Amino acid sequence: MRDVDLEGGRALVRVDFNVPLAESNGGRRVADDTRIRAALPTIELLRERGAAVVLVSHLGRPKDREPELSMGPVAERLGELIDVPVRLAPAVVGEEVEALAADLGAREVLLLENSRYEPGETKNDPELAAALARLADVYVDDAFGAAHRAHATTDGVARLLPGHAGLLLEREVRELTAVRDRPQRPLCVVFGGAKVSDKIGVIDRFLETADEILIGGAMCFSFFRARDIATGDSLVEEEGVALAERALERADRSACELRLPVDLVLGREFDAGTEVRELDGVEVPDGWMGLDIGPRTAAAYARSIAASGTVFWNGPMGAFELEPFAAGTRAVADALAEAPGFTVVGGGDSAAALAAFGLADRVNWLSTGGGASLELMEGKELPGVEVLADA
Repeated sequence: MRDVDLEGGRALVRVDFNVPLAESNGGRRVADDTRIRAALPTIELLRERGAAVVLVSHLGRPKDREPELSMGPVAERLGELIDVPVRLAPAVVGEEVEALAADLGAREVLLLENSRYEPGETKNDPELAAALARLADVYVDDAFGAAHRAHATTDGVARLLPGHAGLLLEREVRELTAVRDRPQRPLCVVFGGAKVSDKIGVIDRFLETADEILIGGAMCFSFFRARDIATGDSLVEEEGVALAERALERADRSACELRLPVDLVLGREFDAGTEVRELDGVEVPDGWMGLDIGPRTAAAYARSIAASGTVFWNGPMGAFELEPFAAGTRAVADALAEAPGFTVVGGGDSAAALAAFGLADRVNWLSTGGGASLELMEGKELPGVEVLADA
């Protein structure tokens, strides 16, 4: 993108403005503008180069054209951040949208409506892609969080216009591939969250390349079940048990050490006011559920992080949104913030935890892509990236 002459032209920019919204004084507002801020360098560079900017993003998973998923609040917040009015198009494509795009002056910004209002978006419909291509002279993809989807706004339109990587997309790929392919040793990978099935591909990859994999979150109970360890009423992804068993077998043959919790924090119910108990061990009794890693595990994981040259973290260690079960995730977040090595965090829940603890600016790279970062780490090709290489 840095090498393109954009003066007087129009750029269609795929951004990831899939942000949380909240009710405010009878209207809706952006509750967290992190992803909007992440796209500002690309938007501002295009404007500095004299381009008219047409932005397109999805928001949520609309079944029809629900007004509560309109991009209106996003346009308002973006306008505040760049200090210029941002006009919201009434639709994604169509004659009226084409007229609005054609009338854009240099450095002006137009935001299209929610791309998933168009059913052809997720189907990568060629007619929708062609209609999008009529809005601009060049295409810029800055939506790393959607780069693992071959949709009309991430793949189809990039085949019809000169395609370029935005600054955020470029940085995401550079930082994440460095962790995957050229890490400083030791490489420590920390996985949490609920589902082994979401991460088994990247776990398998890191069993070949990492020095340590630290497992927390509810996914640890699939590993415990695979070892015939009682899990009580803990959340267990049943389909993840066989996957966890396979990973444990691979770990036995690997130079990478796969580590599981050695103690837990239990609750009777998934509630901040529930009865809480620390378990020195991992055999969860009936009537209790594991909701956080225990203090010994948290301290051990923190020591591993501190001793590592590179750390990649995806997924909280427990139900950090409930105060009695936040300590494990907080310990990992604190360790990353103090770590001397290169630290990368991916995944919305991990990012939310860092933000909640006031540590989002204390890691080397905070990825905007959850599924995209995992697929890139696994070694998969991302359609939204590969199409740019072919453009």
